[in-house]
Amino acid sequence: MVPDEQSNERGGPSVPRDRVALVPTTTPIKPASWSYAESFVAEDEILAAARSRAEEVGVTPIGSGGGAALRFLASVLDARAVVEIGTGTGVSGLWLLRGMRSDGVLTTVDIEAEHQRLAKETFAEAGIPGNRARTIAGTGLDVLPRLTDGHYDLVFCDGDKREYGAYLKEALRLLRPGGVVVFDNALWHDRVADPAQRDEETVAVRELGRAVLEHESLVPVLLPVGDGLLAAKKEWAPEEA
Repeated sequence: MVPDEQSNERGGPSVPRDRVALVPTTTPIKPASWSYAESFVAEDEILAAARSRAEEVGVTPIGSGGGAALRFLASVLDARAVVEIGTGTGVSGLWLLRGMRSDGVLTTVDIEAEHQRLAKETFAEAGIPGNRARTIAGTGLDVLPRLTDGHYDLVFCDGDKREYGAYLKEALRLLRPGGVVVFDNALWHDRVADPAQRDEETVAVRELGRAVLEHESLVPVLLPVGDGLLAAKKEWAPEEA
């Protein structure tokens, strides 16, 4: 293979790297279509109340389109065990819980205990039994190493963007084969796609995308919902089958 070509690992022909980057397959989506897609799965009054709480405490929760994607992924995975980094006021957590099995448990981590108190209010208003949401106060990198290897179906990360690379490393350990890791803000306010943007958070999110793409055991997709949702499936390895 010549250096400036990218091979198709599933047997397709090699494709020049510059063509992969530059040749569009569709026209850019219009703002009206983006808004339509974002609100395609409507939120109820409970999620609206959780968003109001988030605004009061200065938290920016995942958008409705991203939340719907989380619920979809949790449902497809028939998820019984999910980890969330960044509880906020329970917006993303409620989307996840609504997609999980009825006996599924969400382990959600946040450095702010007050945020978790508000999230518990959200879950209670939605009729989620208390034993289905385990809240842990602390930083993601303090808590994740204490969780069980290979136990989780989905890991959702919406914490410190500078730590996204470290979250990925922990998620690969925590996920069962076939599980999925998801990162919010994967486009980071349109900064990731602009190479001139070199602030610490943008570089960290950009490097995360590169790491996910280059990881041999991950099947990635970058969804342009909300502020970007990067998801990757941990493939089954022969020794794990």
